[in-house]
Amino acid sequence: MTLALASVQRTRIELLRFGRTREHVLFSFALPVVLMTLLASILGGEIGSTGVDFSQYIVAGMIATVALNVGVNDLAPQLALDRADGTVKRLGGTPMPPAAYVLGKLGSVVVTAILQTAILLAIGVALFGVELPSADRWVTFSWVFVLGLTSAVLLGMAISTVATDPRSASAVVTLPFIALQFISGIWFQFSDLPSGLQQFASLFPLRWMALGMRSVFLPDSFAANEPGGSWQLGMVALVLALWTAVGLALVLGRFRLRTER
Repeated sequence: MTLALASVQRTRIELLRFGRTREHVLFSFALPVVLMTLLASILGGEIGSTGVDFSQYIVAGMIATVALNVGVNDLAPQLALDRADGTVKRLGGTPMPPAAYVLGKLGSVVVTAILQTAILLAIGVALFGVELPSADRWVTFSWVFVLGLTSAVLLGMAISTVATDPRSASAVVTLPFIALQFISGIWFQFSDLPSGLQQFASLFPLRWMALGMRSVFLPDSFAANEPGGSWQLGMVALVLALWTAVGLALVLGRFRLRTER
């Protein structure tokens, strides 16, 4: 069996496993939708004299959280569970190439992220006046999404090697994820945060993913309201690339050894 075919089959299996846990599916898809709808409805109102409603700002931010949510919050506990219940060990005794297991997980994450993003975007357009971007902005959307998702997936894999069981994996990722949403310009305008929190949030990928998505879905005139007065897309790419490199280094150093035990 070729690696490509095995990876496709493993992706299908992972999606079927995910679909069988209806509560998990409902929570994963409904939570960002409910949060976005409630916050955008409650906090909506024009930001200064920008002509941009705060609900549109929130929609762009929530789309940015998708990658971190599925790549870290969902993937890390899944990998920890597969180690704990013996799935990884059993798969090691099958003809399936070991890399197909990882690629299958990645394929499942990519499909889930695309579906969640499409749902959030559809609601944003239908309810909150978000305009679909032009062709050049879709290019920006694509590389921000791909870099953000890649860095999140690698971090999720790395975190799964630290957690001793699925429950500890969930505990490790949930609190930082919520805290980062508060300080990364997801639920509040980033420029309104104290400078110390802005600098701290700028160390992490979510702040830059959110900025990248705002550059896609908000008018260029709004960039003047961002720290630095521009979209800083070069810095967005640099920070996400650095986090991707950090995640890859952690995975190469720990993931294979921990899954083989």
